Amino acid sequence: MDLNHLATQIKSWGQALGFAHVGISDIDLTQAETYLAQWLADGLHGDLDYMHKHGTRRTRPQELVPGTLRVISVQMDYFPEAAADAWHIINDSDRAYIARYALGRDYHKTLRQRLHKLAQHIETEIGPRGYRVFVDSAPVMERALGEKAGSGWIGKHTNLINKQRGSWFFLGEIYVDIALPPDAPARNHCGSCTRCIDICPTQAIIAPYRLDARRCIAYLTIENKGAIPMEFRAAIGNRIFGCDDCQLVCPWNRFATPTRERDFAPRHGLDHVRLIELFAWTETEFLAYTEGSPLRRVGYIGWLRNLAVALGNASPHADALTLLNQRLPTSTPMLAEHIHWALQKLTNPRPASSVK
Repeated sequence: MDLNHLATQIKSWGQALGFAHVGISDIDLTQAETYLAQWLADGLHGDLDYMHKHGTRRTRPQELVPGTLRVISVQMDYFPEAAADAWHIINDSDRAYIARYALGRDYHKTLRQRLHKLAQHIETEIGPRGYRVFVDSAPVMERALGEKAGSGWIGKHTNLINKQRGSWFFLGEIYVDIALPPDAPARNHCGSCTRCIDICPTQAIIAPYRLDARRCIAYLTIENKGAIPMEFRAAIGNRIFGCDDCQLVCPWNRFATPTRERDFAPRHGLDHVRLIELFAWTETEFLAYTEGSPLRRVGYIGWLRNLAVALGNASPHADALTLLNQRLPTSTPMLAEHIHWALQKLTNPRPASSVK
């Protein structure tokens, strides 16, 4: 078996399947394991208990999938060119800002199907092999593996950045039992730039390459299942599902390639929808409009919680006050607390205190 030729074919097949980049890494994640252990020890993961419950299987691929020798790492662009301008929406307090990756269909299925096709190409070429496909679905250090596979470098905001394509892409992996020639790791090109650190609304990037998840808007609006801490509510603004600010200011994203995948195009006008329209959704409407969408992850109550915070940061329209008051009688205690906060902000506005 000519492994160099096979590696070249794998990359060619991957590009034909719509992957923007295909790289191959070895399975030595010693440096990433040390970083992760310190991050967890410092408690910067918040309630992300799954980050440590799998032990070393996250950083030692051969423990997660015995027999693994290499990891094929892929990228798929997701930035929706047709979406309303991100900064325009963020600066319009009456509209909802949703992270660009979540405007279309859930990416997991799309990437997983393509990865399985890529694995099938390999098996057709060399016969049945041991492999396993991952798309953010198991304890996998996808950014560290991507960096080792030459897919990009981990930036100061902790996202993976590619010199030719920026950072607007999804990642996926295939663990294989084939000793393919690994690619050279990507070099870091962040230099002295600190735009991502400076722009973060909640100052979640506490140092270069060091993120405090407990302060991150993506964590607060998606992973967090309880109340959003009072100190961050004003800073969240109208971001109701995730946050892209650190990517929007990254100079490397001027090279980003808009996605050609129809699955990732905005659905239901969610790239420019008004907050009061979303807050008026019934649970049935929420389930219907978010079918097959990443937005389902937050759940209906979490969705309303995030919208209540955003409405509290919006213009004090009579319609918003009416909707908030109408929600109160049937709200859970947690949701009611956020609605009361929003009502207080709208009826007795005060200058927003800075996040400390």
